[in-house]
Amino acid sequence: MPKHRWLVALGACVSVLWMGNSPVRSQAVLPLRRDFDQAQMEQQGLMLIEDAIQLSRFQQYEWAIPRAKLATQLVPERFEAWYILGTLLVQERELDAGIQALTTAKRLNPRESGVHSILGSAYFQQEDYEGALRSLKTATQLGDNSIETLFDLGNTQYKLKQYDAAIATYNQAVALDATFWPGINNIGLIQYEQGKVDAAINSWQKAITLDPTAAEPQLAVAVATYAKGDRAKGLELTRTALDLDGRYGEIDFLVENLWGEKLLQATQTVFDTPTVQAFFTELDRRAFQPEMEP
Repeated sequence: MPKHRWLVALGACVSVLWMGNSPVRSQAVLPLRRDFDQAQMEQQGLMLIEDAIQLSRFQQYEWAIPRAKLATQLVPERFEAWYILGTLLVQERELDAGIQALTTAKRLNPRESGVHSILGSAYFQQEDYEGALRSLKTATQLGDNSIETLFDLGNTQYKLKQYDAAIATYNQAVALDATFWPGINNIGLIQYEQGKVDAAINSWQKAITLDPTAAEPQLAVAVATYAKGDRAKGLELTRTALDLDGRYGEIDFLVENLWGEKLLQATQTVFDTPTVQAFFTELDRRAFQPEMEP
């Protein structure tokens, strides 16, 4: 899950955390001891949630998660405690535990769209695309039409081969921010799988215009150019793309980035050429070469 996505979730959690008066702040007179203890527990639980959020913003997860877990014990009926815990666990890829916590948050507050969004992301990472689709659609129906949620929904529809729906969803995301090149890039991925190679190249070139440093659309254009018969140009573009980000030289990394079967096959053909194999050797040598002091 992208960092900005879960920070949005945490911010939403903070915004609702203090909306209601806590028992400690609202008491006009000193309560009985039992009520006072309960009030103290709730106050402490809410403070722990806020602490966990602040620590997470500094990536201090080893401190944030225990606080969130303790908060769920002190204020088990506050959905915010389960929401923050589930979000952090998903961020740390503890997906089963994260889904369990988020499911509790959903039970306590079924109309909190952010819970459904993060659940959708967790299900997607588990390759439960039907579960992801249900959660993400619910999130949008509850009003979460953020770029992040729409992008996740588009990716889910893409994995389920709901190509027309995915393209429409990506276009919704791009309509919110015309510079959002990943949405345009993924439209190109779908178009290539549909056999619309020229349309795919056009989409990827639009993405490159928006971010000339983005390696993914540049590699996609390179592969498509090679496959269309301009092999010299395709190899030249491949080198340029991999120079920007060598991770795209790994097929597994391309799979993670949702490259489809047709594009992966074409990419493997390019990667198997002697020219690209020699460039991979050069990249490996660079990676192990010590930096020279100025």
